[in-house]
Amino acid sequence: MTVNGTLINYFFNCKRQCYLHGNRLNLEDNSEIVKIGKAMHEEKEEMINESEIAIDSIKLDGLTTRYLIEIKKSDANVEACKWQLLFYLKILKDKGVMREGKLEFVEKNKQAKNIIYVKLTEENQRQLEKYIEEIENLITSDKIPEVINSPSCKKCAYYDYCYI
Repeated sequence: MTVNGTLINYFFNCKRQCYLHGNRLNLEDNSEIVKIGKAMHEEKEEMINESEIAIDSIKLDGLTTRYLIEIKKSDANVEACKWQLLFYLKILKDKGVMREGKLEFVEKNKQAKNIIYVKLTEENQRQLEKYIEEIENLITSDKIPEVINSPSCKKCAYYDYCYI
């Protein structure tokens, strides 16, 4: 499987989640939390009058002359969201399109702001390449990562797989 934004995001949430999704075990269709997130995403998309754009293996929530916009349900894992957005910015850059990133959170729990701005620098682009390589190694491994036993596990679409 080609590394995509979802895998980048999952890599920061849980290596096991990343591994399972990367090996085509998709349990998200049964998750109420995922359904709520998708509904909120669609509602926000209609409000800002922008449509989703598909490029290669990624789907962009919005693209303006200045920003690549990524809309997230909550700010529960900002680091994962930032690296996913940096991954999208790199794909655009590889196609000759230079933009800055704009993360918009519908629900604000941990951050003071609903919007965070991100720039693709040489340094974080090098780090991103390392993460992509780590993800490729992870999903081609024969060993499934251990359960992390985090409070976030209770809300994960893979909860039943890991615990039941």
